[in-house]
Amino acid sequence: MLARVSPYLPTAILACLIFYFGFQALTGERGLLSVSQRNAQLAARQAELATLQNERLDLEARSRLLRDGQISRDLVEERARYLLGFSDPRDYVIRTRP
Repeated sequence: MLARVSPYLPTAILACLIFYFGFQALTGERGLLSVSQRNAQLAARQAELATLQNERLDLEARSRLLRDGQISRDLVEERARYLLGFSDPRDYVIRTRP
């Protein structure tokens, strides 16, 4: 029986490999059917990138105000109060949950 099947064995193995790679090309991690999932992930990452870029611009502006040649008194006072947990008696403090 093995003698009758042996001529078809390479063809069967090749057919299985073609089926496997075709299946992966359609449904795999980078397959054709996962395009919508990749697009959603890309949109989420782009939104996160925009948020981080805005944060970076804000931090750069704040650090520019704390340079030696031009220290902003208001910013230094704000940071000191925040870090020490103090406030001016004339300030309104609104507490929010993180």
